[in-house]
Amino acid sequence: WCVRGLILHQRRDRSSHFFTRLLDLKEPVGAFSCLSCDISPLLKDPAAFRTLIDLLEDHLRVSHPKIDFIAGVDSRGFLIGPPLAQRLGIGFVLIRKKGKLPGPTESISYALEYGTAELEIQSDAVEAGQKVVIVDDLLATGGTMYAACELVKRLKAEVLECLVIIELKLLKGSEKLKSIPFYSLLQYD
Repeated sequence: WCVRGLILHQRRDRSSHFFTRLLDLKEPVGAFSCLSCDISPLLKDPAAFRTLIDLLEDHLRVSHPKIDFIAGVDSRGFLIGPPLAQRLGIGFVLIRKKGKLPGPTESISYALEYGTAELEIQSDAVEAGQKVVIVDDLLATGGTMYAACELVKRLKAEVLECLVIIELKLLKGSEKLKSIPFYSLLQYD
């Protein structure tokens, strides 16, 4: 099941104009043939990237009127999280690979298709009761996003939603998130 491309059509600002951008999906990779997505064409086009942030901002404003922080998952969550947080007038916090953050951290180890990995968040990144939306570019098997949610919960903050650009539905990653609300702009079966 090799996929060469996916075309995104989204309505912009509720007008009759549509945004079209090609996102290249590369050959299957990894032990279980997970798909890998390249969002580079989207990032290279300022109008397309602005439209992406517009769409995500619109979704969050309607779905969650009170958000304290956007948390981005290392590393592509760092690309969409800060501009989205800036638009919403809120802060941005980092969820990074182990050993990359200064100061005291909380960490979690989780299984990947091909081994294990660890994520960390600074211990003072969010406070108990604060409302957080976690962002990344892609949801595949869900392990990384689930681990990010667990880190935020360890700090006693509330995960309002997990938000991604692309969801690879055939890998059933959203099932791993259980009761955590989840939103993907694009779904690929």
